Amino acid sequence: MFFGTHVLRLDEKGRLALPSRYREELSEGLVITKGQERCLFGYPVAYMSRIAESLAHSSAPGGSRAVREYERFLFGSADNPTPDKAGRVVVRQELRDYAGLDRDCVVVGANTRFEI
Repeated sequence: MFFGTHVLRLDEKGRLALPSRYREELSEGLVITKGQERCLFGYPVAYMSRIAESLAHSSAPGGSRAVREYERFLFGSADNPTPDKAGRVVVRQELRDYAGLDRDCVVVGANTRFEI
């Protein structure tokens, strides 16, 4: 579970140090993707797999148009960066541009995900 608000900074290489309290939850891997309201969503990779399975079973093969559009939005922009030894991950330029991230940012816990 993710909670709390953390004021952080991207470094000159686009790296973000994940809050230390989130690192254990993300130890099996993480996915960062576009979210709503021009923020980024961060999920544990296992939870993202459950989202994928749920969408795959939400309707007939190929899904509804709305499901297909959401899958393109969510998975098409997704990245699974590997944290370095200091717990930093590179946030891909495309994602930084989408969220308007330059240097200062806020990471907010939102239950099953965190938002940047």
